[in-house]
Amino acid sequence: MTSATPQAPPPDSTVPHSGLTSSTSDSALTEAIAVVRKRKWILIACALLGLIYGFYTASTQPILYTATGRIEVRSSTSASQFAVNNVMASGDDDNNLDTEVQILTSDSLLLTVAREMNLANNPDFTGAKGPQPFRNVSDPVVRSQIIRQLGSDLAVNVILRTKIIRITCITGKAQLSADIVNHLISAYQQRSFESRFESTQRVSKWLSAQLDDLKQQVETSQEQLIDLQKKLGFVGVGLDFGSSSSGSGSSGGSGSGNGGGSGGGGATTSTNASVDGLLAAASTAKVNRILAESRYRVLSSSDPNLLESNLDANGGQSELSKLRADIADTRAQLAQSSITMGPKNPTILSLQAHLTESRRELNDEQQRLLTEAKQTLVAAKANEDQTNAAVEDEKNEAFKMRDDMVEYSLRQRDYEASRTLYEGLLSRLRAASVQAGLDAQEIDIVDPAYKPATMTLTPRSSVIGKMLGIAIILGLILTFTMESLDNGIRSVAEIEQVTQMPSLAVIPRIRRLAADSGAMTVAQANVAVLATSKSQFSEAFRSLRTSLLLAGTGHPPKLILISSATPTEGKTTVATNLACILAQRETKVILIDADLRRPNVHHRFGLNGRVGLSTVLSGAAKLEDAVRNIPEVPNLDVLTSGPVPPFPTEMLSSEAMHDLLHLCAERYTHIVIDSPPILSVTDGIILARQADAVVLVVRHSKSSRQAVRRARDLLARVGSVLTGVVLNAVDINSPEYHGYYGYSGYSYSNIDSESWESGANGNQGNNREPGDQA
Repeated sequence: MTSATPQAPPPDSTVPHSGLTSSTSDSALTEAIAVVRKRKWILIACALLGLIYGFYTASTQPILYTATGRIEVRSSTSASQFAVNNVMASGDDDNNLDTEVQILTSDSLLLTVAREMNLANNPDFTGAKGPQPFRNVSDPVVRSQIIRQLGSDLAVNVILRTKIIRITCITGKAQLSADIVNHLISAYQQRSFESRFESTQRVSKWLSAQLDDLKQQVETSQEQLIDLQKKLGFVGVGLDFGSSSSGSGSSGGSGSGNGGGSGGGGATTSTNASVDGLLAAASTAKVNRILAESRYRVLSSSDPNLLESNLDANGGQSELSKLRADIADTRAQLAQSSITMGPKNPTILSLQAHLTESRRELNDEQQRLLTEAKQTLVAAKANEDQTNAAVEDEKNEAFKMRDDMVEYSLRQRDYEASRTLYEGLLSRLRAASVQAGLDAQEIDIVDPAYKPATMTLTPRSSVIGKMLGIAIILGLILTFTMESLDNGIRSVAEIEQVTQMPSLAVIPRIRRLAADSGAMTVAQANVAVLATSKSQFSEAFRSLRTSLLLAGTGHPPKLILISSATPTEGKTTVATNLACILAQRETKVILIDADLRRPNVHHRFGLNGRVGLSTVLSGAAKLEDAVRNIPEVPNLDVLTSGPVPPFPTEMLSSEAMHDLLHLCAERYTHIVIDSPPILSVTDGIILARQADAVVLVVRHSKSSRQAVRRARDLLARVGSVLTGVVLNAVDINSPEYHGYYGYSGYSYSNIDSESWESGANGNQGNNREPGDQA
């Protein structure tokens, strides 16, 4: 009979709520008020303790006297004329009144006051009674105690928007309070003068020590500058240094600068002219070398017959042309003479000899020209190399001269700076020796401390109000801390947020009173309240019935499984009452007690549990023989659990259980199953897979969030149809449910004092599920 069911959503996904359930959460202020109302006794207890402690504190506060003095602190007018301040740290902190307040409350100043007044042996200050041994304030333990007590009695603060400091002392004696304030002011004034004087003296000593080193540096710098002048060849340069006056030193420094600049300028000009001349000569030598090289290359690579043309182009001689013309004439004469004369003719022989000599002279001339061009090239190249070497030497000399001039300038500046600093420090040291101690803050006593005429007491109402406020704040902190540590589920909004499922109903908690056991049976006593239409208890189950019937799409659920996360949450109560309410609709309903480990349904109706579900599943009995009809609810049949079997899980997951549910589905309109807790055993998860609707019962203030969320995850993981949750055993008088059942002008009469479950049956109370309520 298992119906097709959609896959349950993941545990953390949002399940859409039913249209009949409200998902609106209370505002933060409303929730806070509800928490305060719920735990109001904690707040009331804290308030009472605060009142008691405040009254005790106000009644036992000691008698004290307060003396107050005022002083004005401002910078000295002579401080601006004290030149040493430019060397020391900035004087802005002197105007910082917060710093002066810290000085007034410093241990050293308090120790001075304690020594002057001998507070360690003053019984009015220490509160000692009777003769006491002498206490030395130099003892570390005594000193620490006296300073700590004196610091707690004093209060020093700055009056806003003024330069006035208010000093207040509170002790048990009027005169002692005034004396402490006045001594503190006096010690503060003395410390101001002494600290400024000592500071100036330390600066003067430091300056004196530095002047000796600075003077030695100036003399060393002067000697180095003179040596460098000699090296550069400067003439007429004088350097004067002396400590007699700053004017003569400045004059000497000026002469040094002018002389050094004049000599350095002449040397630089001469060196630059020499470098320029050598650069011009190097350029000319390079041009000559290029021309000689070009002439040699042309002559060595040209045709010997055309050599004279290259010589003409390069400005050469025409000797080759003459020789070639002579050779040409001789050959012409030889050719003409050969016509008429024989080869042995003296004329022919003379012409041939002349031709041979001319050719030899031509070759010698060509060789001479090549040799001459090569020698010219070698000479030009040597000239160029020598000129370039001279240029480099002159450049190096110029660079060295420039470096010497830079060093000279740096040493001259160093000398002048050291000399100026020495003379300035010397003048300031002389001024400091005269004005030492003048730079001190001016401390004027605006109001000295007078002996107070009246004692100082805090008003009793202020003390009580303060303690009451602190107690209420602590009570609120404790209230919300306990609320945050409470892991139980207490509201519909909270359970819907935890389970992400709609709330089907809220079952109120009612008291069980002893009923007349002889007047009605157990079943009659249990059904009595449900039969009353004005009971809030019965209305809650009618609301649950309506939610379940409208939860299905198209048809109401047939097999309804009632379970809980842990035991004692009231699932049996919900299952039995839901079955009775469903049977009141003229429909056939069967209630099956599937909790084969701790059965309890048969006690609710006063039935015998010897024959039931376990006997039917084992085949020892038939369904018709095991089912018991309830006369008080004619449409309700009950199938008890029967004897407890050794293996409940195997029996509930058997094929026989599956067939039994199919058979019940054919005979009954609704099947209500009371299953074991989900987290205790797996029986409930096995039955949930076959149910059309699964209802999770959660007990108010008892069920933990983790357990409910874990049970929901297990049911969703097996694909069961999670219809919703039922919040059970709710105190309708609690703040979060105030007005949940009561409506203005439309409320039921209170019959909650009557129980639907009779308390007269002794074994019923013993066998009742701990989490169930009427």
